[in-house]
Amino acid sequence: MSVVIGIVYIIGAPVACAQGIKESWREVAAWTEAQLAQRFGSAVQVQYFDLFDPDCPPMPENAQLPLVIVNDQVVSMGGKVSIPAIRKKLEELGLQRIRS
Repeated sequence: MSVVIGIVYIIGAPVACAQGIKESWREVAAWTEAQLAQRFGSAVQVQYFDLFDPDCPPMPENAQLPLVIVNDQVVSMGGKVSIPAIRKKLEELGLQRIRS
């Protein structure tokens, strides 16, 4: 049985464009989860929240999307989702790369 040590929340919102509504941040969150799973296995869990989801975690004042939180600590807000920054925070919390 594996134990989740790192919990990554990515909070975003749908984006309206000429082609309709895009779920770009949801797609980025899924890609981020796949990248982190390759490095840390099941010790890390990524959850995406739409800003308007009723179970969206509380956001800091003046937060910008996308908001990335690792184990209740803000890693980034606004701009891009940085996998190296998330990975660094997870490693600071003691996660180690899985052996392949």
